[in-house]
Amino acid sequence: MIGTALQDLWGGFHVALEPHNLMFCFIGVLVGNMVGVLPGMGPLATISILLPLTFGMKPVAAILMLGGVMYGAQYGGAICSILLNLPCHPPHAVTCLDGFPMTKQGLASLCSLPSSAPPGASPK
Repeated sequence: MIGTALQDLWGGFHVALEPHNLMFCFIGVLVGNMVGVLPGMGPLATISILLPLTFGMKPVAAILMLGGVMYGAQYGGAICSILLNLPCHPPHAVTCLDGFPMTKQGLASLCSLPSSAPPGASPK
């Protein structure tokens, strides 16, 4: 039973990591980020607007593209709330409280790209 589950998991990764599927996921992240950075455009609205792009695609590529649009729009909304103090959807309202004051102090790069900061780094 566990062997079958691991085989199916491996098969899923094999399909998802094919080059053309990864390309559609990357395109989804890029387009989702560009639309998600617009004030008032949250991930749900972005997916709703970009859904017709997937009608003529194969199912796996379409779902991976919509997943990329979702995560790209969420990250784009965080950029908008950090730099402009405009939350795109409710979870980014808290990001505005911490991110925008850091932007005014010149520390926007620390709050918009937290994975790029070395461990233990803190603003001065």
